[in-house]
Amino acid sequence: MPHTVVDVNAVVERLWPMSGAEAWDAPGVLSGDPAAPVTTIHLAVDAVLDVADEAAAAGADLLLVHHPLLLRGVTSIAEDRYKGAVLARLIRANCALIAAHTNADVVETGTSAVLAAALGLVDPLPITSAETPTRGIGRVGRLAEPSTVGRLARLLAEILPATASGIRVSGEYDRPVSTVALCGGAGDSLLSEPAVLAADVYITSDLRHHPASESRENSRVGGGPALIDVSHWASEWLWLDTAAAELRAALPGVDVTVSDIRTDPWDFTIVQ
Repeated sequence: MPHTVVDVNAVVERLWPMSGAEAWDAPGVLSGDPAAPVTTIHLAVDAVLDVADEAAAAGADLLLVHHPLLLRGVTSIAEDRYKGAVLARLIRANCALIAAHTNADVVETGTSAVLAAALGLVDPLPITSAETPTRGIGRVGRLAEPSTVGRLARLLAEILPATASGIRVSGEYDRPVSTVALCGGAGDSLLSEPAVLAADVYITSDLRHHPASESRENSRVGGGPALIDVSHWASEWLWLDTAAAELRAALPGVDVTVSDIRTDPWDFTIVQ
C-alpha cells in the first residue's frame, strides 16, 4: 500500500510532535487531500511562489516547509495575493502542504541542534528546556577548541549558504570564544536568558536595533555575549537535510528532495 498524506503527517507528528509547538504557532497539515498517495516529498524553509512552482514541476505529492504559510490570519486566498497564489498552485498540482515549525525547533535534531552540530559544539543543551532536558529552544555548548568572534563568524560564512545580508557581528574580532549560545531563526527574545548572558557569543537571526544595542551596552558595563546575526533562512536551511534523512528512514519507498532555492528575502546590499 502506498503512503498517504495522513501517513506522512503521522510520521511528522512522531518526528516533531505538535506538543512541542509554541501556543502561537500554526504547524501541521495546511492543505491537501488526507487520503492522497505520497511518493515524493519536497522540503523547503518557506512556501513561496518559486518553491511551489519547483515542487509542482518536480511532481511532488507533498511540500513540507518549516515556516507555516498561514501563521498570520488571512481573510482572502484570492490568487492575486501571495498566499492564495501559492495554495492554488499546489492544489492544482495535487501537492499537499505540511509545516513543521517550532515543533521542529525544539527536538534533539531540530534547527538549532543541527547548527550546533555544524559548529562542532560539545555537550550542547537547550537554552530553554521544554518537555525533556534535551528538548527546547536554542542550544548552548562549548567549542572543541577555543576561538575568537572573528574566526567563528568566518566559520559560519563557510557553513551557511550565502545571502545578500551576509553575517553581522557586534564584538571585537579577536575577542576569545569558548562558550557559544545560538538560536536558529529569530532569537532576540532570548537575549536576557541566563545561558545566553553567560556565553561568550550568541548567534541568531533578525536582531533588531534596540535589543541588540541594549545587549551590546550591557556587555560593556556588566558583561554579556558578543552577537553574531545571520540570515534567518540560512540558519534554518541547514536542518532540511537532516529532516529529509529522517523522513527517508521513516517512509521507505518515498523520494525525499530538498530545495536549494534561496528564500531569504534580500537580493543585494550596498556597502557604504
